[in-house]
Amino acid sequence: MPVTIKDVARESGVNTSTVSRALNNTYGVNDETRKHVMEVATRLNYRTNQVARGLVTGRLHTIGLVVSDIRNPFFAEVARGAEDAAHRAGHDLVLCNSDLKAEKQMGYFDSLLAKRVDGIVMNSVAALSHAQQDQLWAAGVPIVLLNRSSVYRRFSSVLGDNLQGGEIAGNYLIDLGHTKVGHITGPRAHGNLADRAKGFLKAFHDRGLPEPEVIYGEHTFAGGYESANRLLGPDRKITAVFAGNDVLAFGCIRTAIEKGIRVPDDLSIIGFDNVEISQITSPPLTTIDQPKYEIGKAAIEMLLNMMAQDGIRESEHRVIGVRLIERQSCRRVSESAGSNRETAKHLTAGPRSARLSRNGSTQIAGDLECNPPADAG
Repeated sequence: MPVTIKDVARESGVNTSTVSRALNNTYGVNDETRKHVMEVATRLNYRTNQVARGLVTGRLHTIGLVVSDIRNPFFAEVARGAEDAAHRAGHDLVLCNSDLKAEKQMGYFDSLLAKRVDGIVMNSVAALSHAQQDQLWAAGVPIVLLNRSSVYRRFSSVLGDNLQGGEIAGNYLIDLGHTKVGHITGPRAHGNLADRAKGFLKAFHDRGLPEPEVIYGEHTFAGGYESANRLLGPDRKITAVFAGNDVLAFGCIRTAIEKGIRVPDDLSIIGFDNVEISQITSPPLTTIDQPKYEIGKAAIEMLLNMMAQDGIRESEHRVIGVRLIERQSCRRVSESAGSNRETAKHLTAGPRSARLSRNGSTQIAGDLECNPPADAG
């Protein structure tokens, strides 16, 4: 059985309240007694009961993080930033994976409250109903959402600039000469993906070009594969695809491989998120980078700030800038495949931050893993 505070008190020859004050370094215990109690506690391998302490102090120094699908590298990097920030502040992080299921997400929310966590960072898998928003608010704990801030104004939020990112992607393809373009994305109600689509369509509207065809589906690898199959039919006219996240882009590349469509010679593809494995696909994926680690770190910092204000929950909304990472999955419409390959010889395989660069790309040289992770950033 685990050693209790009563065991430490009995071995030390003092009462439990003295042991408690000694271990917590509070008043009423002289230095000699405190040193003796600490030595006994160390010898017995005593561990403080954080739950019991939390019942007294009202704080367990524990934060919940609820994400849509931890298999998605986007959320893995967000979680790393969150965990590092929580650890530096002396808090533990409890990770919950909702598997893209709204009922599982809300179940985890209730479970975290039952565990008396001090705050929750949450990526909603779908638009929260008014009843769900009321449920979150009534819980009385600080909450930071990784979702579109304009929808849930009373909750704090942190996210990448999805509107700007979609617009950058649109203008990049336009500047490469692509006017017949498709967009594959997730459900219409997904706030982050909806904003990316809105920014993308805005780029074409502002430059007087036809609106790209948009295919809605699941924001997973399988969803990207299925949506691309619909978009890349035998009568295909489009020359480029903007995928709402990188795993959708991976699914699109898989479809192109199966149909004998060369990327980028026959079809340019640009993603969103800049997950780590986008550097090692074939060809390496051009994408919009959002600072995933910084988003997780900022979410925890915002939560800690609210926790320090003793229940005051004035909302704060941060939108973090994004940038284009140009690799080798897009090329100019006017370039021949031969000249494009010649240009590609001078490109490095690693990412380069750029604004609408004119460099081309290499043709497909390999395959993709069939089973990359799911969901969207």
